[in-house]
Amino acid sequence: MDTAKLRTFSNVRTFSNICVATTIVLTLLFSSWFGSDSLNWQVALAVVALAIGIPHGALDHLVTLPKSKPFVMAIFIAIYVAIALAAIWAILQWNVWGFIAVVVMSATHFGIGDSAFIAELDRLHNRQGASIPVWAYASAGGLLPVVIPLVNSRSTEALTKVNSHLINWHHGFTSEIQIAVALIVALSLSVLLLRKRFRDALDIALLAALASVAPPLVAFAVYFGCWHAMRHTARLTSLLPKSRAEYEAGKSGKAFLNAIIPGLPVLGGTLIFVVILAGISKDNLSDSFLWLTLVTIWALTVPHMIVTAKLDRAALTN
Repeated sequence: MDTAKLRTFSNVRTFSNICVATTIVLTLLFSSWFGSDSLNWQVALAVVALAIGIPHGALDHLVTLPKSKPFVMAIFIAIYVAIALAAIWAILQWNVWGFIAVVVMSATHFGIGDSAFIAELDRLHNRQGASIPVWAYASAGGLLPVVIPLVNSRSTEALTKVNSHLINWHHGFTSEIQIAVALIVALSLSVLLLRKRFRDALDIALLAALASVAPPLVAFAVYFGCWHAMRHTARLTSLLPKSRAEYEAGKSGKAFLNAIIPGLPVLGGTLIFVVILAGISKDNLSDSFLWLTLVTIWALTVPHMIVTAKLDRAALTN
């Protein structure tokens, strides 16, 4: 079982690295062919990547209440959806402060979640020696994909496309934020290299390159869908009975699919909800679709982060 699970975790990590490296190359090519100001290819890549990532939070109820009765499950889902709807209302009501809250929350959730993935991978490897310094990996791994894309020179155009009210969300402190994140990343890389965590240092270097080269929308979407979501899905396979059964049979691919397929209906439901929300908004669909898609994903992160906190804590303390 552990051999098959190790194969899943290792393949997912390689997949996420390849996706980020490929995105960097595609960004350079598309910027050269179509121009760095063209948003069409950026939106296309972002939508595809976001669609890949949406299903990963759809199994929270199974992970949290695997043996609960239908009534208890229904209550849990109702509370989960209510929290997400409240978050959507708050972000739409208070665009800037809601956005800042999402940025802080997302950086924390992503950094801790990805650190938990590495910790679980270490145990599967039976790795001896220095353990992952969670604070080092989590701080850099969370800040790079979330904050840096939002304070570079291209963020204004991207935020104009998403929601013009967010353009000055940082209140002019772009240089200070960039310097602070750069110092944190430099310290993190130094600690990882000193502890001979070279593979982890490569992760951080790739995220830094993605945040620096790719447009803001593309950088966040690719990280969310092809990096964080895939790694979180790999962790879910340890908790789902069907996935564990496939691991026992040595079928790592089927184990991973069993953690993806149940979440696909949520992808369809999210898209339908966004279209309905856009239909009743004041703007037309083409102008508001991407913004409302992002708002919905950010809002779903709120209950998802609450639910996965226990899972992350267990992975980092065992």
